Amino acid sequence: MIDLIAENLAPIMFVSVMAMLLLGYPVAFTLAAGGLAYFVIGVEVSHLSPEIRLFWPLLQAHPDRIYGIMYNDTLLAIPFFTFMGLILERSRMAEDLLDTIGQLFGPIRGGLAYAVILVGALLAATTGVVAASVIAMGLISLPIMTRYGYNQSVATGSIAASGTLAQIVPPSLVLIVMADQLGRSVGDMYVGALYPALIIITAYCLYIFSLTIFKPQWVPALPVEARTLGSGVTSLVAVVAGAIALHYICYYFVFEALRYETRFVWSAVSAASAALLLSLANRKFNLGILSRLTEEVVIVLIPPLALIFLVLGTIFLGIATPTEGGAMGAVGALVLALIKRRLDLKTVKQALDSTTRLSAFVMFILIGARVFGLTFYGINGNVWIEELLLALPGGELGFLVVVTIIVFILGCFLDFFEIAFIMVPLLAPVAETLGIDLIWFGIILGINLQTSFLTPPFGFSLFYLRSIAPTKEWTDTATGRVLPGIKTTAIYKGALPFIVIQFLVILTVILFPGLVTHYKGEPTVSEDIEIQLPGFGSEGGGMTLPPFGSPAQQEDGSSPGGLPGLPSFGLPAPSDPPGDADSADETTPETSAGDGADAPAAPAPSMDLSTPPSFN
Repeated sequence: MIDLIAENLAPIMFVSVMAMLLLGYPVAFTLAAGGLAYFVIGVEVSHLSPEIRLFWPLLQAHPDRIYGIMYNDTLLAIPFFTFMGLILERSRMAEDLLDTIGQLFGPIRGGLAYAVILVGALLAATTGVVAASVIAMGLISLPIMTRYGYNQSVATGSIAASGTLAQIVPPSLVLIVMADQLGRSVGDMYVGALYPALIIITAYCLYIFSLTIFKPQWVPALPVEARTLGSGVTSLVAVVAGAIALHYICYYFVFEALRYETRFVWSAVSAASAALLLSLANRKFNLGILSRLTEEVVIVLIPPLALIFLVLGTIFLGIATPTEGGAMGAVGALVLALIKRRLDLKTVKQALDSTTRLSAFVMFILIGARVFGLTFYGINGNVWIEELLLALPGGELGFLVVVTIIVFILGCFLDFFEIAFIMVPLLAPVAETLGIDLIWFGIILGINLQTSFLTPPFGFSLFYLRSIAPTKEWTDTATGRVLPGIKTTAIYKGALPFIVIQFLVILTVILFPGLVTHYKGEPTVSEDIEIQLPGFGSEGGGMTLPPFGSPAQQEDGSSPGGLPGLPSFGLPAPSDPPGDADSADETTPETSAGDGADAPAAPAPSMDLSTPPSFN
């Protein structure tokens, strides 16, 4: 029985720890406890299986591994983006955006649903937190959509699905964690996610458009009396056209002498600032140049768009790292809230408190994952996972399909942090062995985790919406009418079409990897450059050290090097030319031409392995 446990310790450990997680035990403590418990078991049975490489001194590696987590600059972007999103949420930016864009799309069928999807994308690009997006849009949009006759399933489904865009639209926290676990650049992950994110947003809008054709009564337009901002789209088109024209003029003429990145930034800033100043002047001095709708759209939209450009634009252009972009975004969110006079000490305190909780949550999961990983790798668990997945039929495609199914199922029960810190480090080496681009692999996993937020009955986005949707009849304060409550089945039913859309997008990204791998850009052709490094301790150059057990001869030929008593692992001594390992034990009184042929050969050092080494 003990022999059987020793031979199969890796699968036993993996299955038992995952079972404890699915039962709802705290993730960080379950991982750490499982890692330590199986470390003890592994040491005790290590003599029964050559694949178990655990010994007590290995525990001393934990402090250094934990310090490596705290020293990780990439993960520093998580608190920055979280703080930015929470400040924007508490400054009621979502409320302003939904009201304004809802008025803009109000005259057309499905206008409120379009507004929810577009605002969900904007919130995703600023907050990056699913819970904040779903709760904010649910509290604001759900009463309005119910008031004006939207089908309950359509209303709840569009809100829940739009909130999950925070999982895949940069600067998503999922993409930051995924890049860190895959060992890839966060900037590359953001660029790779751009096209899939745009495809998902477009697919959502196309679904609403199809409803306006086949089920128009489900998505009515806003009545005239609800359009408080009136009309005036013509002036909005004129402002947008003028801003684009000004951008090109500044880019090609005003800032012509600057670098590409700097020219683009200053041209975009100049165009956006001109449109914003015109709208503010129109409101302040009552000029009547712009319609009220145009004025409101420009004033409400430009600040969050400027913040998105400040964060993502600088990252995409290579001006700032993701961590620096997150820091600038946090400062920008504070400035926007201050300008709107919605920043107070209580708001900052709540945002800091929530940010600290999330950061500590991530840190403890990472520490638990490191403890688990040391034991799991020590019992060759990574080799077991790799052999298991490489044996799947279908090669690259079969691996992606199976991983998609596994992650989707786990996503119904576990948070994306937990999946990223446990599963991704085990799956990434297999993907790399199969030749799969890891950025592409990370985006597929990100969309998959986004889908799992919508799956009944465990989708977190559905839980968030259920927590704020009325369960019983309620009285609409605007109209005084009594409206029905939202059933849980209506929320689940509304999510199903969006789940189908998500799966189609995953399939599209798998079949067309170029949607992600465009981040590599065009290959650059450069001349071959040969770099020679000085040698360190050997004639052949390179940073080589004497092999264990080999007598490394010093210049004076007096004191031997190496570690006596340890095998040489078949490596030649550093003084031997390459390819002469078989003659390592032979001594030759001659040297090669050009290396001092007349010089006497150095005597071979003698070493008595039966006595302790001397350090005189």
